Amino acid sequence: MGGVSAVKPLRIAEIFGPTIQGEGAVIGVPTVFVRAGGCDYRCSWCDSLHAVDSAYRHDWTPMTPEQVWAQVETLSGGAPLTVSLSGGNPAIQDFGPLIALGRSKGYDFVMETQGSVAQDWFRELSTLILSPKPPSSGETVDWARFEDCVARAEGAPTVMKIVVFDDDDYHWARAAADRFPSLPLYLQPGNHTPPPPDAEDAAIDMDGIMSRYEWLIDKTLGDRWFTPTILPQLHVLIWGNRRGV
Repeated sequence: MGGVSAVKPLRIAEIFGPTIQGEGAVIGVPTVFVRAGGCDYRCSWCDSLHAVDSAYRHDWTPMTPEQVWAQVETLSGGAPLTVSLSGGNPAIQDFGPLIALGRSKGYDFVMETQGSVAQDWFRELSTLILSPKPPSSGETVDWARFEDCVARAEGAPTVMKIVVFDDDDYHWARAAADRFPSLPLYLQPGNHTPPPPDAEDAAIDMDGIMSRYEWLIDKTLGDRWFTPTILPQLHVLIWGNRRGV
């Protein structure tokens, strides 16, 4: 006998906020974060292994969209704000029903993903942030899949954000920008001191981060490459590598 299939639970690593968005196109915006568990990448400098590595899958909570939404509303006090879908890679799960719930109550949704999995619900986002991973990550971008992500957004504001650690990453970012000249570009210096997955806090190489930020600014402007917006990880500058902020 046939029937209506139940919505598959979402794997959620953590829900926290409200805080401010620390990077990219919506930096500084008051936000509640919904961090999905699971990822199809294993970047060498990942700063959220607790939401990526399957070793931590037992810490992820299966939740219905309604359960996730109840927590978001509690954290925001019912006042509409921006909800950020992050990970891991949130695009490997179906966040469409959650977005529909939130949008019906006046909330905006943004999502960051590496652009490896495309979903039709991308078009319902207020902002789609595509963050292809440069050579230092150890991953290789499938540009056909990335283009599919851009196409599926179908008019939803879409931007590109690239983390830069060194000269190889910088030149790679320029080539990526040439591939997608219509996408607003955000560059960000890399953080070599990501937090351990099970740590509440961790030491931070602030001098190194600021040195890389200054280097990236000087490099970009010195090359007369005036297209990108060059931003730090604001949350790292304020709170270091603490989780949940």
